[in-house]
Amino acid sequence: MIKCRAGCGACCIAPSISSPIPGMPMGKAAGVRCIQLSKENRCKLFGEPSRPRVCSFLMPSAEMCGETSQEAFKYLIALEEATMPDK
Repeated sequence: MIKCRAGCGACCIAPSISSPIPGMPMGKAAGVRCIQLSKENRCKLFGEPSRPRVCSFLMPSAEMCGETSQEAFKYLIALEEATMPDK
């Protein structure tokens, strides 16, 4: 397992989250910055019981994070699009 890239925040912006987040009771849409993401792009809920389960289970990986934040956004946006229910 790799560590999160400091200041990236891609996983807190690119994907949608359907479960409630403190301050975002309806979750968040893809591409929307999570209200719990600090100015430094760090999760304010990291390690807290109020952090959504989906966030707690998301682990950084070389494939997801890439070499840069831009690569992480590209991967996560593609994953979001690939897993969207048919309209």
